[in-house]
Amino acid sequence: MKRLLSAIELVAAFFLLAIALLTAGNVLLRDVFSIQIPDWFDGARMLQGIALFWGVALATYYGSHICVDALWEHLPPGGRRRLDIAATLLTLAFLVPLAWMVWVKVAGTGTQGTMDLRMPLWVFYSIASVGTTVAALLAVVRIVFLWRREDEKLQHEPLAVD
Repeated sequence: MKRLLSAIELVAAFFLLAIALLTAGNVLLRDVFSIQIPDWFDGARMLQGIALFWGVALATYYGSHICVDALWEHLPPGGRRRLDIAATLLTLAFLVPLAWMVWVKVAGTGTQGTMDLRMPLWVFYSIASVGTTVAALLAVVRIVFLWRREDEKLQHEPLAVD
């Protein structure tokens, strides 16, 4: 499981890096040479969507999304676990249709492409779709771990750099 989570973190980080490099490169080229990278805006938007969906997968698994724990902090451990299960079930109830609809979007792109280079959009949408599917699957895994009282498996451990 650690390898899978590390791979997901690397995918999200890679696409965030790609967005930063694309944007910085375009700004540099535009300011210094008065040219711009073709499709930089469309590319940055697509890469941001991919990074967002893969990030949602991690946030869902770790339960580390932005939230207010006013109720959760005042519950006993059993109540916290039940509330975590209910919240993750609700998240799953939204992620499954989202994943389905993003896959429907992939199927409906046809020959659509970016403005300048005509890169097919289905490639970007497919990578984002896998991210939404992984998010839904990790929500199921989280529910199972919470149900079995294996909360320690849900702790975030930083990636070890070898």
